[in-house]
Amino acid sequence: MSATDPDKIVVVIPALNEERAIRGVVESVLAICPHVIVIDDGSTDATLERIADLPVTVIRHATPLGKGQGLRDGFRKALERGFDAVIAMDGDGQHLAEDIPRMLAAARAHPEHIVIGARIRNKDNQPTARRRANAVADWGISWGCGIPVADTQSGQRYYPRAALDLVDFPADDFVFEAALLIAATREKNIGVVSVPIDSRYHGEFRGSHFRPVRDVTRITWYTIKRVVHYGSVVDSYRRSHSTPPLIFDPPADT
Repeated sequence: MSATDPDKIVVVIPALNEERAIRGVVESVLAICPHVIVIDDGSTDATLERIADLPVTVIRHATPLGKGQGLRDGFRKALERGFDAVIAMDGDGQHLAEDIPRMLAAARAHPEHIVIGARIRNKDNQPTARRRANAVADWGISWGCGIPVADTQSGQRYYPRAALDLVDFPADDFVFEAALLIAATREKNIGVVSVPIDSRYHGEFRGSHFRPVRDVTRITWYTIKRVVHYGSVVDSYRRSHSTPPLIFDPPADT
């Protein structure tokens, strides 16, 4: 069974220059889950100062190493400390802690699945370029996984212990999250279920570190190579696009 007890879970938050939002993000998470790891990826602003008095574990990169390395270091620390599952979320405020109980409900209902907080509510809030890039990524990464997946680019995810065993899978920056999905489904037979969350792109958030053209191109090229690597190219495509993604939508008061 997947771990859903907050005492057995740690929330991993990669952060790069998030001084405007990071404290609110961490405080809201601590109200739900007592264990938090923040990976500061070489921030040059006051990100660390904003959370200096909070009861969290901080991993500091002297220079930016990318989101993939931040997640990798956070996962390694989680394994070192004996946690049974990880919830990853971004430090810019786009993801809300209030969605964590719904993700845990999905993990209970669908054991040994990665749970994705899928930004499929209010999709019109997404910038046009980002929405198109996400659609391309969903099409390709689902093919790579061999199963349909909703919102493959969302950074708010629940990872069961079996997925954390893939922490050293070779991939960098934003490609790491795609690589983990593909390897988990292909090599660990882990399923993927998506929990609908709101698309949040306005307000206090800084500009995204994700560059749609550059990063989707890198992710697409990586995915193509993995599809070829695993073989059964046509069958994988059919399995990943013949049925809708698995969606589980528990109530907010779960």
